[in-house]
Amino acid sequence: MANVPWAEVCEKFQAALTLSRVELQKNPEKEPYKSKYSARALLEEVKALLGPAPEDEDERPEAEDGPGAGDHALGLPAEVVEPEGPVAQRAVRLAVIEFHLGVNYIDTEELSAGEEHLVKCLRLLRRYRLSHDCISLYIQAQRQGFAILPRCQVICLPWPPKVLGLQNNLGILWSEREEIETAQAYLESSEALYTQYMKEVGCPPLDPTERFLPEEEKLTEQERSKRFEKVYTHNLYYLAQVYQHLEMFEKAAHYCHSTLKRQLEHNAYHPIEWAINAATLSQFYINKLCFMEARHCLSAANVIFGQTGKISATEDTPEAEGEVPELYHQRKGEIARCWIKYCLTLMQNAQLSMQDNIGELDLDKQSELRALRKKELDEEESIRKKAVQFGTGELCDAISAVEEKVSYLRPLDFEEARELFLLGQHYVFEAKEFFQIDGYVTDHIEVVQDHSALFKVLAFFETDMERRCKMHKRRIAMLEPLTVDLNPQYYLLVNRQIQFEIAHAYYDMMDLKVAIADRLRDPDSHIVKKINNLNKSALKYYQLFLDSLRDPNKVFPEHIGEDVLRPAMLAKFRVARLYGKIITADPKKELENLATSLEHYKFIVDYCEKHPEAAQEIEVELELSKEMVSLLPTKMERFRTKMALT
Repeated sequence: MANVPWAEVCEKFQAALTLSRVELQKNPEKEPYKSKYSARALLEEVKALLGPAPEDEDERPEAEDGPGAGDHALGLPAEVVEPEGPVAQRAVRLAVIEFHLGVNYIDTEELSAGEEHLVKCLRLLRRYRLSHDCISLYIQAQRQGFAILPRCQVICLPWPPKVLGLQNNLGILWSEREEIETAQAYLESSEALYTQYMKEVGCPPLDPTERFLPEEEKLTEQERSKRFEKVYTHNLYYLAQVYQHLEMFEKAAHYCHSTLKRQLEHNAYHPIEWAINAATLSQFYINKLCFMEARHCLSAANVIFGQTGKISATEDTPEAEGEVPELYHQRKGEIARCWIKYCLTLMQNAQLSMQDNIGELDLDKQSELRALRKKELDEEESIRKKAVQFGTGELCDAISAVEEKVSYLRPLDFEEARELFLLGQHYVFEAKEFFQIDGYVTDHIEVVQDHSALFKVLAFFETDMERRCKMHKRRIAMLEPLTVDLNPQYYLLVNRQIQFEIAHAYYDMMDLKVAIADRLRDPDSHIVKKINNLNKSALKYYQLFLDSLRDPNKVFPEHIGEDVLRPAMLAKFRVARLYGKIITADPKKELENLATSLEHYKFIVDYCEKHPEAAQEIEVELELSKEMVSLLPTKMERFRTKMALT
């Protein structure tokens, strides 16, 4: 290196970075890694110019750098040792090159070579890992391999694809190899080092790229701090991924939430991606029935998503968001779907807490929940809200303004339920703008099913039976056209779901019409006809569902699959009940209906005797079926005797 000016070495390094980060976008389709290979060659040249690694570090046994060896992997305290003197400075510069070579090999899918370079980087830095000069690079090095791990579907959606760094980089490599616990060790080590550094040193550390910058181009303290905090934020994000894979969902959600908060604090986020990650996190809280936290995430998602196009492109977001309208509309639709789930789950949870053993509103339970509400309000507002709050100042106020329009408490009456229903329905229409049946069949159907479910749960809170009927009628009107458009061969499971749901809607309508007729002294022929028509429609769709379970020879299975066991048994039970509810003046026809009803009740009883595990799925229906199997033959015999006499 003595014969090569230092400025030339720095120039080669900067050219390698440009090839990796900028020229990459210009690569021909048939040579996607062309600029990466050119960058690699330049990095190897710089490495050669720097000379061999210091012997005392280069010959350190590799075993010491494994995930379980050394205090860096165990998260134990490290000593602050600054890399002073030319030998130490050369070791650090070589570590920077090894890091970028490791990233390069990982990016070109040469994982073993990438790991080799990253381990060399760690080995060179280990002594100085807590120093002002090396902490940032060391943390990045332990994280890098995680960039190629498939992203979590439950907690987080994809982070903007950018590789930043090495202890983290090795965390990613190990994750790709399903050595999740090893990845966890690297990433937790990085977290511990960050905490120790901020406590013992505190000043913004040197960015790795500064090793190859002239003095006048060195970064400001503010820029160093920004970059270091971004490194730590990424570390938290990757820890969320690891905990997700380890099924430590509480921890995963905590780290995801922390990541999102830090992005806002440091103004380092991509509005569309931040919003979709916050909305996705809300689904975790919804599943945990933490509706205040879910509402906050969704409200924040709305506010940040509204910034789309207002934030200029950065190194993490090379294109302005306004240039991706399709992505914008898709993400808007996805956030809308998260809001739908919020409204629906909150309403369904309220229904479960207030219904009696036949699914109707229990007024005593409703009164008890009213009495508990004030206590809930006091506790929730004072304790939980502060723990999840995103943003400060104007941003916090904007999020609060959205939150205040939406309740997080379980609705206790029709008016409260209707407010949530209308909000959910608003987002149904918004989601359907993007998820249309032409191109997004499955997504479109799921949105329609959620819309139907919103009507169904709203009907629970309605006391007027005629209005409840109209709600179920709306459900049928939106679901029936789907059965016409769908090819049952390709959408068998979806077809079954829709057929069962339509059948149940007709079934509920029939029950309501029967209840209305019972209140009348002398129901007219129009009401009788209406009840029979609803009965017939319910039977039609239950039968379509049951027929879909038959094999190609039209034979009903002797053993029903676990995934459809309960709905199949429920369908059989309801078909039995429907035949018993048909109103007819023809005694012969009525006897036939009773015989068909008995046949279905017997099927349930016989099946549960042969398959005891099925009894657990339909305990209530099984008891009623046994009762009907006992009573119906006697009733039918009396009916035959009466027919013979007349």
